[in-house]
Amino acid sequence: MSLQRSALAPLFDLKDIFGRQINLEDYKDKKLLIGFFRHAGCPFCNLRVHALTKVHEKLKAKGLEMIFFFESKESVLLRSSFHKEVSPIPLISDPEKEIYGKYGLEESKSISTKSHITSFIQTAIKAKFKGVPMNMPEAQESLNTIPAEFLVDKGLRLKKLHYSKSLTDRLDLDLIEKFADDSSIFDEAS
Repeated sequence: MSLQRSALAPLFDLKDIFGRQINLEDYKDKKLLIGFFRHAGCPFCNLRVHALTKVHEKLKAKGLEMIFFFESKESVLLRSSFHKEVSPIPLISDPEKEIYGKYGLEESKSISTKSHITSFIQTAIKAKFKGVPMNMPEAQESLNTIPAEFLVDKGLRLKKLHYSKSLTDRLDLDLIEKFADDSSIFDEAS
């Protein structure tokens, strides 16, 4: 079940993998990107995390914070030097997918299969070139989780909901930057 634009973002109060308490209500006076990713070894997701970490400081200077969720266990994420380097961005482990469910994320074998057939080789090459992790899912992780990204305005209002239609389908970085500059860009449309 997908969320609706202009609704309040579902609340959570969890520790990230670095032991920091992340309470969504603490972000009520900020703009926010919440990203939901697949497992720690997913090259599609890790390339996206890599791209977002590269623009993190620039977007933070504009008042936009980020929080990332992975379905992998904390111990799996902490084994990865790549994921440990994501700090200072909160990275939350949600292997039971409790928060994934609250945000309406779903699994789709057909989307996952089609994405792997049409873009895995190119994605694997990019992942290797950028030095991001690429591994098969571990126990309890899924190949079929479909990522999503949410832009949340001050007051915790959902402004842009992006449920991916493929494993490479993500919010445009320029759009995220425009939202950081002026969150009213979504007041009229989508």
